Amino acid sequence: MTSPVRSDHVTASGTPRPGGAGQLAHRTVSRIGFGAMQLERLQGDRPAAVKLLRRCIELGVDHIDTAQFYGHGFVNEAIREAVRSQDDVLVATKVGAEPDPEGPLPLRLAQRPEQLRAAVEDNLTTLKTEQLPLVNLRRTDTGPGLRAEGDQLVPLDDQLAELTALRDEGKIGALGLSSVSMDVLRHALPADITCVQNAYSLLSRDDEDLLRLCQEKGIAWVPYFPLGSAFDGIPKVTDEPAVTAAAHETDATPAQIGLAWLLHHAPNILLIPGTANPTHLETNMAAAEITLSPATLAALDAVPPRPADIALH
Repeated sequence: MTSPVRSDHVTASGTPRPGGAGQLAHRTVSRIGFGAMQLERLQGDRPAAVKLLRRCIELGVDHIDTAQFYGHGFVNEAIREAVRSQDDVLVATKVGAEPDPEGPLPLRLAQRPEQLRAAVEDNLTTLKTEQLPLVNLRRTDTGPGLRAEGDQLVPLDDQLAELTALRDEGKIGALGLSSVSMDVLRHALPADITCVQNAYSLLSRDDEDLLRLCQEKGIAWVPYFPLGSAFDGIPKVTDEPAVTAAAHETDATPAQIGLAWLLHHAPNILLIPGTANPTHLETNMAAAEITLSPATLAALDAVPPRPADIALH
């Protein structure tokens, strides 16, 4: 006899949530969401971007992660077209950076309070909404990526004051943090932080204590680079022998094993794998169906971390 599906494991339309149910920004969402950054690749084919987003929703995804600086607003515009109010999708965005098409990198930091406010307003405009359900402040305290210098070295309290003011104004529903240390998170806890986005994977587990603090406090842990990265010096989970062995044993792909391990590792982990490829999307969502045996989990847990910390200026 088939067990009934728990009511919180289905979306508003009755579709099973991939990975089951998780908590984010005081809402129940699918534990596997969608990271929209790679939709930038479809700037020449907006209907394809919209179609991919619609497929996400059909598959039970009700948590999409975006930013105004993805494709200079293109990704937000595609989300606006694809997501309908009846879908009840939580669209999370982030602030703290902006496009820099003429610079050595496509992004530059935008950490000052007035820049954070401007980014929130830009997201509201492109998404055509009166409130952003979740805004993550992308800082530069830890992990790979840019490091703040000069006028971009902004005290956390100044940033939180601006963002909590925006929340009080009703323009933000909930606050999160990205690329932060344990000390920064502890300092920010009184602001009611609901999400942390740090680089984290099977091979990059420097933040294990931070993950456990988030679990204790009921804060969602939404890792970026969950399978590593193409950046030099950041190890790829899919190249790890224990991962490829587990994939062979379970008739899965190495990427699916890396994602499945994260789902098994802690209940507050929510995933936002991204792709511009419909086949890869289906494969990512299918990671939710993979059961890792105790022996396989033990073998994966025993893999030594290979932390990376690449600072770009």
